[in-house]
Amino acid sequence: MSGPRISLDQWRAFVAVVDEGGYAQAGAYLHKTQSSVSYAVQKIEQVLELRLFEILGRRAVLTESGKLLYRRGRALLDEAARVEKAAGTLARGWEPELRLAVEIVFPTWLLLQALARFSDEIPDTRIELYESVLGGTDELLLEGRVDFAIGSHVPSGFNGDLLIEFYAVAAAAPQHPLHQLGRDLTVEDLREHRQILIRDSGRERTRSTGWQGSERRWTVSHKASSIRAVALGMGYSWFAEEIIRDELASGRLKPLPLREGARRPIPLFLIYADRDAVGPGLQRLVELLREQIGSCPGAVSA
Repeated sequence: MSGPRISLDQWRAFVAVVDEGGYAQAGAYLHKTQSSVSYAVQKIEQVLELRLFEILGRRAVLTESGKLLYRRGRALLDEAARVEKAAGTLARGWEPELRLAVEIVFPTWLLLQALARFSDEIPDTRIELYESVLGGTDELLLEGRVDFAIGSHVPSGFNGDLLIEFYAVAAAAPQHPLHQLGRDLTVEDLREHRQILIRDSGRERTRSTGWQGSERRWTVSHKASSIRAVALGMGYSWFAEEIIRDELASGRLKPLPLREGARRPIPLFLIYADRDAVGPGLQRLVELLREQIGSCPGAVSA
């Protein structure tokens, strides 16, 4: 016969003590008494015959064994939450809410058309959209805050399918000095002028995109600000062609005549937070996105 087992509630109590900073705080977080939380931790120690905490001064700190079991317990609870979420999705049918992160290089009009069609079909599902930049997309996936993402990078631990590929161009207003040189431009030419960049929305800001060789930079938080600043002649920037197609067509922006690398590919990947938990609503939204992408002349769909 197998011996005593540790329940999920006991693991949850142990992890809460560590996360919340004490037994009383864990009890308040779990809506349990402090004594019941303490008893749960003691039961884990008895079953495993290990000490999870030791007293240093006036503080209880994790032992080396406790640190290892905390990491394993946290992973166990995360997996249990994913199983519960998948089961709930199957039981409910249409999801009550979908959370998605979409990097700002993805054309807003294309995304909104897909969301409008989704709303016509499934009006009661709420949408929470994060318009992210670079590392911010990775963080939203890694922290479990979104159901799927469209990003230019697939973070470690996830699988991504190529969804679409756009092309980026360096552009400036027609009156910008770079357009007045009357010749093909070099990297050295770009370094002499202000570049407009969009800030990484991640907390760590560990990734960058495109060419960032100019020391004369302005950094903004939104693509609308970058487009407006460039159209006003305040600098140049790299844009996905689809993002500025209206400005290019009207002449408010004009591609810079670079000697090399005038058009650069931007691959975007579809990345699920948990492929096994994909419900019918999320599946339908992805189908609509693919259909809208197929109608976009300036992109190469996967």
